[in-house]
Amino acid sequence: MSTVTIRARLGPLLALAALLLVLVPGTPAWAHNALAEASPAKGATLKESPAEVRLRFLQKLDPDHTTITVSDAGGAKVTTSAPTVKGAIGSVTIGQPLANGVYTVAYQVVSTDGHPVKGSYEFTVDDPAPPAESPSPSPSAAAPAPAATTTSATSPPLLAAEESSNTTVYGLVAGIAVAVAAVAAFLFIRRRKA
Repeated sequence: MSTVTIRARLGPLLALAALLLVLVPGTPAWAHNALAEASPAKGATLKESPAEVRLRFLQKLDPDHTTITVSDAGGAKVTTSAPTVKGAIGSVTIGQPLANGVYTVAYQVVSTDGHPVKGSYEFTVDDPAPPAESPSPSPSAAAPAPAATTTSATSPPLLAAEESSNTTVYGLVAGIAVAVAAVAAFLFIRRRKA
């Protein structure tokens, strides 16, 4: 096989590699952390007040730079514990049962590249037998709930949140890599037969 033929066959591979360099974002953009799963899940309607909020991220969390807050529909912060961090999971225990209503979970973490990442989502408590508290509970209105580590049976266990869009990028890159490998293998086998 001549050198000209080899160059002609490698041309499409080089063009594909150049296209990948243009289309695929640089590695530093992938270093940003993102929420992968949440419990209660984004948009969930719970039949019972959750005992905790647990968030799993794509990267390990720094305990000194992790903030998780819960607020009611009026923007008043709900009493919670300080965030507990174990690897890529951050959680807070809710101090007392939540009254029926919409709640917002807000978080701020730091990526491995030092970039702060913020986000928030809502869930709803719709308990048929709500606690006998006022809609805007005060920290001393009721005794603290036991520090349970599981949510109610009706709340879905750690469902994926919309913030986890990196999966699509990784899938695209993996698909392109497989295609390049297949083309290279085809050309290699064809060259061996010639």
